[in-house]
Amino acid sequence: MEENYGAILLKMARKPFSIEETDSRYPDENEIVVKNAAVSINPVDAAMQGGYVVNLTVPGILGADVAGEVVEVGSQVTRFSVGDRVMGHALRLATDDDRHAAFQNYTVLWRNMASPIPPSLSYEDASTMPLGISTAASALFQKDMLGLEPPVLYPQARDEWVIVAGSTGNVGSHGVRLATAAGYKVLVTAKPSSFDLARSLGATEVVDYNDKDLVNTVAQKLSGKRVVGVFDASGQGPSIITMAQVLAKCEGNKTVAAVVDNFARKDVPKGVTVKLVFAIAIRETDVGKKVWEDFLPDALATGKYPIFPKARVFGNGLDVIQKAMDNEDDKKTKAPTGQKAVVTLN
Repeated sequence: MEENYGAILLKMARKPFSIEETDSRYPDENEIVVKNAAVSINPVDAAMQGGYVVNLTVPGILGADVAGEVVEVGSQVTRFSVGDRVMGHALRLATDDDRHAAFQNYTVLWRNMASPIPPSLSYEDASTMPLGISTAASALFQKDMLGLEPPVLYPQARDEWVIVAGSTGNVGSHGVRLATAAGYKVLVTAKPSSFDLARSLGATEVVDYNDKDLVNTVAQKLSGKRVVGVFDASGQGPSIITMAQVLAKCEGNKTVAAVVDNFARKDVPKGVTVKLVFAIAIRETDVGKKVWEDFLPDALATGKYPIFPKARVFGNGLDVIQKAMDNEDDKKTKAPTGQKAVVTLN
């Protein structure tokens, strides 16, 4: 294996990362080693660098989204071979182990948190998706969240509805695709200019999130229908409360699975529960296998899983990662809706 360099966080809140040689990466029996071709930038990366994630040892390496080529497989791995093109969710946040971080030349992935990708899918676009997939999968399919049936290539149509807020974002869009692939009808909230995009991702009904009477508008559309819950990927406290108020007026599961907890619990209607989603939770349940092993490889190969967002390549090299992260903090220059910041490692 070639030398391995990483973008290392030396101390909490210190910028920029220090580009240094680090340990060579070797897999345990159920892991693979990937030579990274592209990594993407997520808000959690800045949160970790800023010291807002408490279970992080420093010096350390960050990053969750990778795509590249398999260079080594563990002794118990049969679904991957050296040379395979893959994307995967790097689990540094869960394991506190630099082997499982994205921002380096070589990353170790768990076999149940990675998928082969077809030749038609670029490493850059593939790298935009892993963390979003895992987050949406956790919200929809974990038994302690919405507990829905898993996605399959040819789903049986279900007369049940999922509501997705933040439906055309980097995370919510996966909620729409995965719920659709599980056979559910999906009602989403979006801005009017994104209605067509939401429908292309699989939305059955689309409602303007600026509707002045959004609660009643959504409740009326779902009157007499069974609702199996809400996935709120908006990251906005007011949206969570609005979705909770919608569920209070609907029949069915009164659970909101949300990606943040910045809301006042006193405002949640009686009988409705809001739960915080953790993407890493699926690694140790059957959800990881059902999504990453059983569904995604064939769905990607057959084109049944729309590729979104698209990569916005910020630059090449480990030394560019800090600049890309800082750029995402600037509303004027960050990647626009439908794109995600990516750094190549060629």
